[in-house]
Amino acid sequence: MTGIDFIVPENDSPQVSVEPSPGFMSKQVLQARRFFLEAGVRDQAPVAVVCVGWEKCARDYLIDRTTFPFLSLEFVAAGKGQLELNGTVHELKAGSLFTYGPGVHYKMRTDPTDLLDKYFVDIVGPQALNLMQELDLAPGRLHHYQRGLDLKDAFETLLRLAGQVGIYTTRSCALQLELLMLATRYGGSETTAGPNRAFSSFERCRRQMEDHFLEYSTVEDFAQACHINLSYLCRLYRKFSGVSPYQYLMQIKMKWAANRLHAGGVLVREVADELGIDPFQFSRSFKRVHGVSPAAFIKIRGN
Repeated sequence: MTGIDFIVPENDSPQVSVEPSPGFMSKQVLQARRFFLEAGVRDQAPVAVVCVGWEKCARDYLIDRTTFPFLSLEFVAAGKGQLELNGTVHELKAGSLFTYGPGVHYKMRTDPTDLLDKYFVDIVGPQALNLMQELDLAPGRLHHYQRGLDLKDAFETLLRLAGQVGIYTTRSCALQLELLMLATRYGGSETTAGPNRAFSSFERCRRQMEDHFLEYSTVEDFAQACHINLSYLCRLYRKFSGVSPYQYLMQIKMKWAANRLHAGGVLVREVADELGIDPFQFSRSFKRVHGVSPAAFIKIRGN
């Protein structure tokens, strides 16, 4: 692991205080924290971090690349800027995340009156592209996230792990990278084409389900409450959560039931009644989600 960490006065030209950075690193920054992982170790992993960093851009910050050797994600934590991605111009703001890599032409500049504060991570590995595509992060994509704080925290954790020295650094960074990328699925994304109506619909339904799950006995009731076609609702949940709306609803209910049983002072059939579920069906659903029956769960809690 190699680290580069520097801070310079805003009116001065930045100078690296540790060692020269690789050629693909911009020097048009006021502050930076960057870590590079060892090539020999990372090249053996299916997905691995090459470099991760945070940068506070200088007023003259400008990147213009026709390609890049690694798959990459950049996330804007604060500030504003402009991004030209494969010929299309977009505004960057807090919560923006974009991806690039080999064959992707992009140009980025900061707003000199509101400097970009951003994170980045460069990725390699035979499974890296597949993972990005699976999560709608294929090179050349731009998303805007409503809950960007989660992604900022994920990048900070990745930076902290990359700064550690040890035989597990590469592996821990790879695991955190996957968690970071998975977090993009829950960030309330809007795509480059404008608001993603399908995802917005899913988010609206998801919030409705999580806030009012006790009110719904069936998925049909839930779909009616959301004023949405049942078949379309199923497609939304399959696409954005990987499970059916029924499975999602039952998972929420069974997690709630586990908390009720764990608190004590309530019978299994009483919890089933509160959920509006037949006790036998409740036991089956509880075991399907938690791996044990409600009665066994209570015994485990008692121990």
